[in-house]
Amino acid sequence: MKIFPAIDIRGGNAVRLFQGDYSKEKVYSDDPRAVALKFKEAGADCLHIVDLDGALEGVPVNFSTIREVISVGGFFAEVGGGVRSLSRIESYLEAGAGRVILGSAAVEKFSLVLDAVRLFGDKIAVGVDALGGRVATHGWKNVTDIFSFDFCRKLKDVGVRTIIFTDISRDGTLSGTNLAAYRELSALSGVQIVASGGITSVDELIELRNMGISAAILGKAVYDGAIDLKQAITAVRDAG
Repeated sequence: MKIFPAIDIRGGNAVRLFQGDYSKEKVYSDDPRAVALKFKEAGADCLHIVDLDGALEGVPVNFSTIREVISVGGFFAEVGGGVRSLSRIESYLEAGAGRVILGSAAVEKFSLVLDAVRLFGDKIAVGVDALGGRVATHGWKNVTDIFSFDFCRKLKDVGVRTIIFTDISRDGTLSGTNLAAYRELSALSGVQIVASGGITSVDELIELRNMGISAAILGKAVYDGAIDLKQAITAVRDAG
């Protein structure tokens, strides 16, 4: 299982939100590139980068900052936040991203998912952010009537190969992740499920790994020291 430490960028800073609430922001660094270097020193070879301003406004606001982070090199970087057109996908891929994440656009303009998968294949992931079992969009501000598991199945059926599933109620809370949700999603064959939101311990990571989850995103637990990134990477690599 791969470990993706997260760098969420707002106003050029590396920040974390509590349950996706933009009013509950904690700034961890004014230099996201330095954060990436620190993760690299800990042994990370994957990186999850989100333009929080972009997710809210629908356009990539922090593109230049994200490009600088990617330029650190040595990472497989996945990038999302405000990606709502094929041209924006292409811009991030040209900047060095290994995978681009569609979120709100995948819900509101499903044809974009079809076109993106056709053109870019497994370089496309879709982020499914759930609150109360339903998909949320626009920086998690709008909760739709779409059931999150049904949407995941629909994505799988049209050829999406990576789904990043986040339980918003757990995100940034250090309360533990939604293992039951990932246990159900792990039954979807032919698609990689990436766990995100609330992961607090190495034991949880190992449990996710053992149920077949392909990757996990670590945010607040790493920033606040609940999980040592180097130990986490070693643990999921060495777990039986």
